[in-house]
Amino acid sequence: MEYTTLQLVWFGLIGVLWTGYLVLEGFDFGVGMLLPALGPGRDAADTERRKRVMLTTIGPHWDGNEVWLLTAGGATFAAFPHWYATMFSAFYLPLLLVLVALIVRNMGLEYRGKRDNETWRKRWDLAIIGGSVLAPLLVGVALTNVVRGLPIDKDMEFAGNFFTLLNPMSLLGGLVVLGLSLTHGAFFLALKTDGDIRRDARALGTKVGLATAVLAVVLLLWLGLTKGTTWSWITTVIAAVALLFAIFMNTKGKEGLAFIGTAVTIAMAVATYFFALFPDVMPSTLAGGTSLTIANASSTELTLKIMTIAAVVFTPIVLIYTAWTYWVFRKRLTTRQIPAPVPVA
Repeated sequence: MEYTTLQLVWFGLIGVLWTGYLVLEGFDFGVGMLLPALGPGRDAADTERRKRVMLTTIGPHWDGNEVWLLTAGGATFAAFPHWYATMFSAFYLPLLLVLVALIVRNMGLEYRGKRDNETWRKRWDLAIIGGSVLAPLLVGVALTNVVRGLPIDKDMEFAGNFFTLLNPMSLLGGLVVLGLSLTHGAFFLALKTDGDIRRDARALGTKVGLATAVLAVVLLLWLGLTKGTTWSWITTVIAAVALLFAIFMNTKGKEGLAFIGTAVTIAMAVATYFFALFPDVMPSTLAGGTSLTIANASSTELTLKIMTIAAVVFTPIVLIYTAWTYWVFRKRLTTRQIPAPVPVA
């Protein structure tokens, strides 16, 4: 199959953007999901302090992390418009639900502290938890469907329905992304906090990590046996080793290495997906259908050149700024640093 260097480059860059999103937003989702597990304390006041510590760890980062998703969608639209059109048509309802989940979750993060009222905070906590569960689950289902293949007809149009997406492999993919986010979030909390929350996050992270490892191995082996390539098998092995390394480091109290381990796991899982997908971008499961490839789904060469120039100029700026924000907010947090809530008039 003939494809140009720029088509190959942008296929890889979209994979990098999805990696950035799932690695960075993944621990955000994990922290949100862990509110009911790690939030409860000795009394109501201690519970509120614990929850505020947990949410403060992601406070400076969560909105910036979501930019990676927007950029991945925008890059797909510009570089591979046929891929974008077919994918967003097929995943219209799931992506709408992801959008609603993110909006509701973000409202919870912004508004839970606007009133000094326990009922108010509990309701927004439910929004944060629900959005943090639903978004990674649906993203995992969608990405797994892309790699697995969908009924796409000869006109490159999706010929299935919502229930076509709810197949066993894709549902397992959703659970794996959910579990990886939960484990990643637990290790992030252990890295960013001290005291009881740090201890509890480490203990829970090990348990969730082991359960996730089992699901991830099943998924990646299943994917490898049906769609695997040499490179996807290599990244599968690296992902498995990295996750086991992360769990082991967590048991030894080395939270930084544990967090790096889950970050590598997520990155290698995304790489596995893209290596298994290549050179397709959306394979068709229909006998007479047309698979979308990096060649037939691509924009013109001029468009890709302009995008490449823009990426070369702006990507380093974004990466430097992102790294700077993480450096500035690198210190650990404890409940002792949380003041009494001040109601907003």
